[in-house]
Parts: sequence; structure tokens; C-alpha cells
Amino acid sequence: MSLRDGLMRSNSFLEKIMPLLTPSAIAFGVLNESRLLPYAWLVPWIFAVMTLVGSLKSNIWDLLAVLAKPKRLIILMIILHVIMPVVGWLAARAVFLDDPYTVTGYVLLFAIPTGVVSVVWVSIYGGNIALTLALILIDTLLSPLIVPGTLHLLMGTSIEIRLWDMMKGLLYMIVAPSVVGMLLNQWTKGRVNKVWGPPLAPFVKLGLFAVVAINGAGIARYLKHPDGQLFIIISVTFATVVLGYVIGALTARRFRWNYEDSVAVQFNSGMRNLSAGAVLALKYFPPAVALPVISGMLFQQILASLSGLFLRISARRAADSKAVLAASEAFRTL
Repeated sequence: MSLRDGLMRSNSFLEKIMPLLTPSAIAFGVLNESRLLPYAWLVPWIFAVMTLVGSLKSNIWDLLAVLAKPKRLIILMIILHVIMPVVGWLAARAVFLDDPYTVTGYVLLFAIPTGVVSVVWVSIYGGNIALTLALILIDTLLSPLIVPGTLHLLMGTSIEIRLWDMMKGLLYMIVAPSVVGMLLNQWTKGRVNKVWGPPLAPFVKLGLFAVVAINGAGIARYLKHPDGQLFIIISVTFATVVLGYVIGALTARRFRWNYEDSVAVQFNSGMRNLSAGAVLALKYFPPAVALPVISGMLFQQILASLSGLFLRISARRAADSKAVLAASEAFRTL
């Protein structure tokens, strides 16, 4: 077996255990707090490399094809950056009225762009990859404006927000690697992704483990001594993240989108780039702001797996209904 085949098999294995990857990384980070904290400076660089590799799939033509019919893209952006940030803000205000740091954490949780890892889930369940990649690219490019802008709009002056520093961080950590990855794909006519994408894929997932573990170490003191507040945060996070998937599913049903578009909309409505959110929270805010974002890592992949199961069950039922209708029509013509 060649090295390339071994790496591809490793990637298949890591994809199968994705629901367990981030929770186990958090646990590893908490248990190894003192060993991992000195490596916190590496996190933005690891994340930049992960973003670069993930962006090798993007190309200008797929982006232009989606932009030519932008309705689905616009609706997804409204769900991601209007509906869900307001939902998170309202839920946090209702439960944590006197805790501006936790409220800020929820706004940040839903202000960050959709997750690059959503490409993995959309591809596994046969969704619209072009729409997903276009959304990730546009959402990423706009993140230096959207993330600080959403925080400023919803939080105002209730907490100090280092807007310019955050914008610069998003530019070098997310935007620049995404543009470089897309240009490399375009320049090599897709060869760079075919040659390097599969063997580098397992390193992206290992990088995700490292980023989450180090961020977990950054808030270990909160997780080592859980109290009622932490359990409430986890519960509110779970409810609001689930609502993102539900809104995506209801939107796809409302507009009667096909299966491929429904898969893309559902995953992208529910998933966020939580590792990027955790980096921003720990770099530019007090540690308490990171708690809602880190808590989302506990079950984001598990919810994605359950969402995929729901999609397959729904698709099966739809196929069975069509088969029954077809049989009924055939019987009538006899």
C-alpha cells in the first residue's frame, strides 16, 4: 500500500469518527492544560493552513455559476447572518441578562462564518457541493466585515470589542488562505486539489483536533469545575444550534428545493466554523466569551450526523411515496 493510499484510508477513518473528534479534543485539552497552553500561539497558523487546504476545492467558475442564480445563496446568508445571530442574542438575553460576556459569546457563535467541515458532510450525503463551496468562500471573504459588524450592532458598547484587531485576524487566518487556495485551484485547473487534496485531508482533521484541544486548554478552568451556569450554557447552545438545522430544513421544504440543495441548506444553516470562533473568542475577549462557542463543539458533529440520518430517512420516504404514486397511476391505466 502506498503512502497516498494510507493517508486516504486514514482520512476515511477520521471522517467516520468525526462526531467524536471534537468532544474528545476538548477532553484532551482540559486534561493536558499545562502542556498545551504554551502552544496557543500556533493556533492561528494551524487554522490558516487548514483553511488553505480546505479552499483547494474552490474555483471561480463554480462561484460564478452559483452567483448567476443567487436566490439560494442569499437565503442562506440571511439565515446565517440575520436570523441565527438574532436568535442567539435573544436566547442569551433571556437567560443571561446580567452577563454581557456570555451574551457576546452567543452572538459570536452565530456571527462566525459557516464551517469548512460542512463540505465533508454535504459530500457524504450527496448535497450541492458547488453551492456549499460558494457559500463558504463568500461567507469567508465577508467575515472581516460581518463578524465585527454583527457584534457591534447587537452588543453596542456593553462590552469592549477590538473591531480592527479582529478584522485583521480574520483576514490573515481565514480570508487570505481561502483566496490563495482558490487561486491555486484555478491556476492549476483543479490539479492541485486532485493531487494534494486527498493526502492532505487527514492532516486537516488532525489540525482541527489540535486547534480544539489547545482552545479547550484555554478554558480548562471553567470545564474542570462545572457548575449550574455551565450546564445552562450547554443547554441553551444545544437548543439554538438545533434550531439552525430546523430552520434550514423548513426553508428547503418551504421553497420545495431538491434533495441536493436541501442537504446543502440544512448542513450550512446548522454548522459554524467553531474552531475559528474559539480562536477569536480567546484572542480578543475574556475567556468567558469562549464558553458558548466551545460548548457548541461538544455536539456540532453529532448533530450533523443526526441531521444526515434525518435527511436520508426523509429522502427514502419521498422515494417510497413516488413509487406508490407511480404504481397507482400504472394500475389506473390498466
